[in-house]
Amino acid sequence: MEKRGLPIGIQTFEKIILENFVYVDKTEYIYQLITSSGAYFLSRPRRFGKSLLISTMEAIFKGKKELFKGLWIEKSDYTWEPYPVIRLDMSELPSFSAKQFVEDLKERLLKIGSDHDVELDISKSLSGCFIQLIEGVSKEKKVVVLIDEYDKPIISQLNNIEVAKQNREILKDFYGVLKAQDEHIRLVFLTGVSKFSKVSIFSGLNNLNDITMDAKYASLLGYTQEELEYYFEGWISDLGESLKMDKQTTLNKIKKWYNGYQFSEEENAVYNPFSTLLLFDKLMFKSHWFETGTPTFLIDLLKQKEYGIPDIEHAVASEKAFSSYEVDNLQVLPLLYQTGYLTIKEYHPESRLYTLKYPNEEVTYAFTESLLESFAHTPAGLTDGYAWQLIQALRADDLNEFFKVIKVFFANVPYELNAGEEKYFQSIFYLILKLMGVKIDVEVHTNDGRIDGVIETKEKIYIIEFKLNLPAKDGLDQIKEKKYYEKYLLRKDKSITLIGVSFDSKTRTIVEWEAGEMT
Repeated sequence: MEKRGLPIGIQTFEKIILENFVYVDKTEYIYQLITSSGAYFLSRPRRFGKSLLISTMEAIFKGKKELFKGLWIEKSDYTWEPYPVIRLDMSELPSFSAKQFVEDLKERLLKIGSDHDVELDISKSLSGCFIQLIEGVSKEKKVVVLIDEYDKPIISQLNNIEVAKQNREILKDFYGVLKAQDEHIRLVFLTGVSKFSKVSIFSGLNNLNDITMDAKYASLLGYTQEELEYYFEGWISDLGESLKMDKQTTLNKIKKWYNGYQFSEEENAVYNPFSTLLLFDKLMFKSHWFETGTPTFLIDLLKQKEYGIPDIEHAVASEKAFSSYEVDNLQVLPLLYQTGYLTIKEYHPESRLYTLKYPNEEVTYAFTESLLESFAHTPAGLTDGYAWQLIQALRADDLNEFFKVIKVFFANVPYELNAGEEKYFQSIFYLILKLMGVKIDVEVHTNDGRIDGVIETKEKIYIIEFKLNLPAKDGLDQIKEKKYYEKYLLRKDKSITLIGVSFDSKTRTIVEWEAGEMT
């Protein structure tokens, strides 16, 4: 495949084609959607290609066959019959107040009406204007309605719940028009991040086809492994040369950093397209996607719900949990999944439960760092400076140095913080180790209780029991009495060290630790 330009920040299909940028051909999936009438909904994380998908569908419905030369759909039996298109991008509309949102959306409808020579009565309600627009535009032929980021006016205001609720009610009435206007509509397609159950598009449109977790469309957005290697062959070669790595090593590293998003029960992981493009542009492995928007409201929600940070990985959720969003009762796991910070690890058919995980190295590192900065109030950049010292200390089995450095992180926990829970200190400890890339498990089950923490290096296993406002010896004695170490006795290749750690809720730090051997 010839090396073409990288379409960074370009969401218009026509521009990508005419200016010879890379277009990863998704038209076979689109063909499956548009060859039947109906109403479809697709949820994907931000910057995952939703707007480009809408733009591509618009070009197809407008009959612009010349743009699709060489693509799958050009060779298909698609008839290229043009349809009038009503396209709305809700992310373009300010939504800081319900009044302003309604006014701006009306203006957008007026503009679309003008483009189709349909005059709207501005004195009508927002829903009334939408009805008038659909009926007017569809006089010649049934209309296609494409709505991008349908939920942006809600999720952009999650730090202001009252405005979010007001915007939700506006959208509830607005989207409710689509069902009533079904006779005038050829196809409806909506994209978004979250599926808010009280928005009428989901309660009112009984024929809505939610393809978010449909295996047939799991690769509709994002890049598969085959697509990466075919469309970006030249860029992969450039990256390998720049970093002095052979092709397979380069591919393995790209996969580790940016692949791993799974949107159905089947194993069909895809790459984050935004991060992949920036990787080839910058020739650097960085948290490109994460840097475009830190999930502040998600971290605040984790704190508010007192959610155990170590529980995020390997969390389990039902399918129903992914479609029951309520503005006034937001749930942690579904939001982490829909926003792209967690993805499907595996599906259990018998229980119909999903196990979730961080998708890749980019999200694991960046989200962990962000959580640590928030929970331990660690200044940005401090983590990088101390991580290597901690790794060296563990490699040298120098526990004095290890706990000396660990205390630096706890020193930043503010005095006024309510840190009376052992779980709070355990979470910070877990995040520090996770950020280092050290294997750490918490709440490990044995036949006589649960181990607070287990750290594994190439040569050692450290079994840790945390105590709040109690001597470290109490933790060490508990490990010995309950013989937590028996679970690891068959691991002959690694020595085992037992450690009791004492946190003090007043000083908000580790006050002592004590190590011992098995008895």
